[in-house]
Amino acid sequence: MNKQNITGLFLDIGGVLLTDGWNRIARKKAAEYFKLDHDVMEDRHHITVETFELGKITLEEYLRRVVFVDHQNFEIQDFKEFIFAQSTGNFEMLSLIAALKKEHNLKIVIVSNESRELNEYRIKKFGLTDLADCFISSSFVRLRKPDTDMFKLALDISQVPAKQIIYIDDQLMFVHLAENFGINTIHHTDYQSTKAKLGSFGLCVINDSYNGSR
Repeated sequence: MNKQNITGLFLDIGGVLLTDGWNRIARKKAAEYFKLDHDVMEDRHHITVETFELGKITLEEYLRRVVFVDHQNFEIQDFKEFIFAQSTGNFEMLSLIAALKKEHNLKIVIVSNESRELNEYRIKKFGLTDLADCFISSSFVRLRKPDTDMFKLALDISQVPAKQIIYIDDQLMFVHLAENFGINTIHHTDYQSTKAKLGSFGLCVINDSYNGSR
C-alpha cells in the first residue's frame, strides 16, 4: 500500500478512545455498590440491551426494566450518575488521534454501539466533537454492530474509499466485519501496538497532545 494513501480513520469509542461505557465489569461493580442481584440484573440487561443501544428506549426506561423492576432504596438519578462516572479517557489514544488528524488531514468517523444519553455524555465530557467529523452511533442511526449496514453507512457518509480507511476496534469480530468491505483494520489491544501499526501505514506524529476534558 502507498503509505500516503490513508485519508480516514473509523474508530470505536469504548475500549479504544475511552473505557467501555457500560460493560459487564461496570455492571458487576454497580450490582455490588447498590447491593443488587448481579445474575438477575445481567439477565434483564441482555434482554434489553439491543433496544437500549439502538436508541429505542431512554436510559430511564432501561433502568426501570433492568434495575427498578422492584422497589429500590436509591433513586434512578443515583444510578445514572454511577453509570456516567465509570467513563474515563484513554488520553494517550485521544492525543494520538488528534495529532494524526491534524498532521495528516484525516477524516475521523466514530462507529460505535452506545445508548443515546451515555453516548452524548461521553462526547461532551471528553470533547469528541473536536476530534470526530461525524458519529455513526448505534443510538443515532438505529443500527448496531455487528449489522454490517453500520459500515456501509459510515462509508456513504464519509465519502472516503474503503482502501483509504483504517478501522480501529478492540472487538476482533467487528474488525473482521470491516475487512469484508476492503477497509484496513487494526485490532486495538494497547496504545503502543496501535501506534506502531498506524506508523506502518505511514501515519506518524512528531508531537501528540490532546486537550479534551480530564
